[in-house]
Amino acid sequence: MRLGRRDVLLGGSALLLGACTAPAKTEADLILHGGQVLTVDAKFAKASAVAVKGGRIVAVGGPELVESWTAPRIVDLAGRTLMPGFNDTHVHIYSLSPRAIEPDKVKSIAELQDVLRAKAAALGKGEWITGYGWDEALLSEKRNPLRADLDAAAPDNPVILTRAGAHSAVCNSKALELAKITRKTPDPEAGIIEKDASGEPNGIIRERFDIVERLVPEDTFETLRPSYVQALKNLLPFGITSFQSASTSIFDEPVDGEQVRDGSGLTYRRMRAIYDEMGADLPRAALYISYPGEARMKAFGKKSGDGDDRVRLGPIGENLTDGGFTGPTAWLLADYKGQPGFRGKGRYSDAELQEMVDKGHEYGWQMGLHAIGDAAIVQVVNAYVAALKKRPKEDHRWFLDHFTIMPPDETMKAMAENGIIIAQQPNFLYNLEGRYQALLDDWRLAHNNSVATPAKKHGIFTAFSSDNLPIDPRVGLYVATTRKGPSGTVHGAEEAVSREDAIRMYTANGAHLTWEEKEKGSLEVGKLADMCVVEQDPLKVADSELLTMNVDATFVGGQQVFAREGARG
Repeated sequence: MRLGRRDVLLGGSALLLGACTAPAKTEADLILHGGQVLTVDAKFAKASAVAVKGGRIVAVGGPELVESWTAPRIVDLAGRTLMPGFNDTHVHIYSLSPRAIEPDKVKSIAELQDVLRAKAAALGKGEWITGYGWDEALLSEKRNPLRADLDAAAPDNPVILTRAGAHSAVCNSKALELAKITRKTPDPEAGIIEKDASGEPNGIIRERFDIVERLVPEDTFETLRPSYVQALKNLLPFGITSFQSASTSIFDEPVDGEQVRDGSGLTYRRMRAIYDEMGADLPRAALYISYPGEARMKAFGKKSGDGDDRVRLGPIGENLTDGGFTGPTAWLLADYKGQPGFRGKGRYSDAELQEMVDKGHEYGWQMGLHAIGDAAIVQVVNAYVAALKKRPKEDHRWFLDHFTIMPPDETMKAMAENGIIIAQQPNFLYNLEGRYQALLDDWRLAHNNSVATPAKKHGIFTAFSSDNLPIDPRVGLYVATTRKGPSGTVHGAEEAVSREDAIRMYTANGAHLTWEEKEKGSLEVGKLADMCVVEQDPLKVADSELLTMNVDATFVGGQQVFAREGARG
């Protein structure tokens, strides 16, 4: 007679209860039971137990499953909910340089200044200070940090801090001086240098802050590698078991006649090396590849879908066809509210965009381009449709990243007719509510980051993601189902979807974007055992509790890769 191990998830601890195993029972590696199982199958069926063997689900059922299966590890869900792991179809994996601070961790400009002073003292005069993630809506002053704020804290160090969303940055005087930016400097193409009332740069640069950032000494990849790995692990506490990296490249692949650049960013080659070493402890990855040009695509020889179930190639993307509202420079079909004549900016001419789409298509790549404003969406859809008419392809699964401002019906009809998908970030409404209220007319405000109209009215396939604003599926589920921002105001209630639909769009639908819907995304026999345990029922909790319900455990391929400390039994 053999003893089975029964676990109650309590921060990774296990209670040995000494349950006897009947010889006739079928062997599995892991059994989870005693709670609600949301399968997210075609019928959104519910169960109470799941058995896993060899990294895949081998049985889904009720209490009888425990009577007919056995496993060395048996987890009592204790009334909690087991569901498919979240699939974030657009996330950026950022590193943390030794010269960087973490502006997303501060709660005021005064606190930001304290952190800057400490970093300046640690680095010494003249050293660059960088950082990512400030958000004026989360600062007690409720305004952007400006040049003068940074000067007061670090006058002798050049400073550039990127806003959350990466569509604008703030620089201090030292950084502007080194970049030779003065009141006479013209706006860079597709960017804006903000000015104060006297005409002097106020430190904010929209979109094209690369004109300053290019001066920051680049770290080596090996220096940054540990922080990249940690950023990958940081997805697991959110129940994210799969994601698409939206800022990856193949710039380090050899091309005849071109020198391979080292750089410090994530590439397909580098991600493969990380996952070959420790992939079992990380979420599954699909990689957007920034358009590399025809020569490098041809020499690379691979295309979307190549790879394995740990790391695979995704689309050409997210190459920005316009800006965003954290700039703001999203390209609209109408003027920004209160800014007559200003509609944002596009990044490509029609001909330039068409060439990129055509070449990506020619070499077998899926397309997943950034398009936030309705004008940008119209341009990208036109380019996609033209390419597909010239070179028809079934089941191409091309998509638009963001789809923030709903375009005219004609464009959505073209999307539906040509199988063009949306990778949507409903959480933007939460994070950017103030920006949208300040910049958008009433109609565009009500239909920003729309889900119901494109998905339900036009039948456009939609998957969810975060784009780091924030990386938290709970926010996406909350906003997609309530259409509420932090203020509690409902913006366009008609764009809300049901909780079942929202969960499907954040799990199973993401797998569709990478042609993996038969492998993952739902808890069905034969699929990968990528799952998370949440402490409450996401179908029944109060709206506000969607934002606070905890993920108690995360499993990738049946292996537990996260356990929340103090999780109840």
